[in-house]
Amino acid sequence: MPLSELASARRIVGLRQVLRKIQLGQLQKLFLARDAAEERVMELLAEAERRNVAVEWCESMEMLGRASAISRKAVAAGLVKGNLENIE
Repeated sequence: MPLSELASARRIVGLRQVLRKIQLGQLQKLFLARDAAEERVMELLAEAERRNVAVEWCESMEMLGRASAISRKAVAAGLVKGNLENIE
C-alpha cells in the first residue's frame, strides 16, 4: 500500500473534510483505516463507490495519521484531484 502518496500537498485528513471533497467530486483517492469503527466509514465507502473514487486500506488509524503527517490517529485521508487550485 503506497501510503507515501499522502506526503503530497494535495492531502486532506479527517472524516468530514474527506466526505466533503468526495461529495464535491474533487477526491482522487480515499484512504481508510481498517481498525476504524464500521459506522464511521460506511458513508465514505458508499459515497466513494457512487463517485468511482479509488479506495485504499491502511492497517491502523495510527499508521494513517502518521502517513498523513499529523500527530493524531486518522479514520480517513484522501488525495484531491488535480493541483492545489482545487483545495478550498
